[in-house]
Amino acid sequence: MLRSKLSLILLAILTACTQAAPLEVTSSSGDYTQEDLNCLSEALYFEARGTTAEGERAVGEVIINRAEDPRFPATVCGVIDQRYNGSCQFSYRCDSIPNDVFSESESLALSRSISLELLANRGEDITNGALFFHAAWMRPGWFATLEKRGQFGGNIFYR
Repeated sequence: MLRSKLSLILLAILTACTQAAPLEVTSSSGDYTQEDLNCLSEALYFEARGTTAEGERAVGEVIINRAEDPRFPATVCGVIDQRYNGSCQFSYRCDSIPNDVFSESESLALSRSISLELLANRGEDITNGALFFHAAWMRPGWFATLEKRGQFGGNIFYR
């Protein structure tokens, strides 16, 4: 109980701090915004929650790699919202479950922390430039045409 309360307090502090001052980080493709942070946090929460911190980071790397690749939308939010042949690129955007329900505050705090780190001080790309990923248990037909870059947190990553 105490741990949950402390997590909620930490989440409130992190949210207040990130809302008080806009995120201003320069990347190779431009500046990241508060909206980018919010979109990336949401994507990590819904796409990689419950894997590992490394797995969440790897999903974030794919999103940032796409935003920096001219074949994809140029913003983090644009990448996450992109559709291809009518399908969402990120399954949580099309699963008919409201995305405003964050039931696991500790998971949300971790997703937000990883997102902030990626946008503010990315460092080395652990996926080696991956642009695609899928759950390791899936066998999508397209994976055979791509170069495997690694496996992190239950997902396999490709370029």
